[in-house]
Amino acid sequence: MNKVQKRRLTYVIFFLVGLGAAASLIFYALNQNLNAFVTPSQLAERNINKDYQIRLGGMVKKGSIKRNPDSLQVEFIVTDLKKDITVTYNGILPDLFHEEKGVIAQGKMNAHGTFAASQILAKHDENYMPKNVYQEMRKNNA
Repeated sequence: MNKVQKRRLTYVIFFLVGLGAAASLIFYALNQNLNAFVTPSQLAERNINKDYQIRLGGMVKKGSIKRNPDSLQVEFIVTDLKKDITVTYNGILPDLFHEEKGVIAQGKMNAHGTFAASQILAKHDENYMPKNVYQEMRKNNA
């Protein structure tokens, strides 16, 4: 190998090492920000680490919302109609949060088997209707 070929080989090796390091950092950052979306049945089946941040999705069970009158503490049950998970949350709930509506709770499982949520996202259907149209439609269907 002559001097020019050795220099080119050195540049290629440095380029590949740099590319590998950049790809590793990107995948590490993506892995840290990945939030899995699971249902209560999937959560019950899996043995998930208590420190792992997850998103629990399902419906708020009817009659399950219990509010603490002295604080913002709320406890409710998320169900997928097969399995129920009790969720605790301390904070202001979204306006769309209601019984028998979709919800996504982001948080961790605690040692007591309940889900400690750090954030609550209320789901809504994708069909938007103004309030007066919705009320008129309900009146006609009743």
